[in-house]
Amino acid sequence: MQFEEFVKRVSKLSNLDLPGQEAHYLMAPAERIQQLSALDVEQRKPREAGVMAVFYPNSKGETTLVLILRRTYKGVHSNQVGFPGGKAEAVDVDLEDTARRETEEEVGLKGEDIRVLKKLTRLYIPPSNFWVQPFIGVVDYTPEFIPEEAEVAAILEVPLTAFLSDKSLIRRQIDTSYGSMIDVPAFQLAGHVVWGATAMMLSEIKWVLREIDTF
Repeated sequence: MQFEEFVKRVSKLSNLDLPGQEAHYLMAPAERIQQLSALDVEQRKPREAGVMAVFYPNSKGETTLVLILRRTYKGVHSNQVGFPGGKAEAVDVDLEDTARRETEEEVGLKGEDIRVLKKLTRLYIPPSNFWVQPFIGVVDYTPEFIPEEAEVAAILEVPLTAFLSDKSLIRRQIDTSYGSMIDVPAFQLAGHVVWGATAMMLSEIKWVLREIDTF
C-alpha cells in the first residue's frame, strides 16, 4: 500500500478501542498464558520500557515497518527481533519520550520526526521483568537508518502487505524461558521468525489496522 493512502486510513486510530490481551494472546503459547495468569506482577516491581512501531514510505513510496535484530549477548532477548525501544531513564518525560529517544539511539531515526498515532496496550515480559509500553508512529519520509553497533545486529524493513498477510503467520518449536521446544505462534517477517512479546504486540497492531479499514 502506498504510504499516502496508509496515512489517510490510520488517521482513524485515535478513536479506536484497543483489543488488548485478546489480541496479545493470539500470538502467545498456552504455557506463556498460564505463566502470566499465575503471576502477581506488581509484587515483582517491574521496570518500565517504551518501544515504537514506526511506519514510513520506502524508496518506492510503499508503507514499511522497521524492526531490529538484536545482537547476541548474555541476556533474555539475545538475537531476537524486536521494536526499537528500551528502558525508561530519568531524563525521559514519559514512556512516549522513552520510545522516541531509544528509537533515535538504536536506528538513527530522529525522535522528534516521529508522529505518534496511538498508544497501545502495555505488555508484561516475565523473563526481563518489564512492563513494555508500545506506540504506533509514522515518519513522512524514507529514513536512512543507522544501527547502533553495540545492540543492533540488523535493521529489518517489513512491507505492510507482508506483515498483514496471513501467510506471515507460522508456528515453530522454540526453547523459551518457560519451557524447552515449546510450540510457539510467530510471524515470518524479513526472513526472520518473530515470536514472544514482539509477536504479541504485532498482533494488536495488526488487529487495529484491520479494524479501521480493509487493508
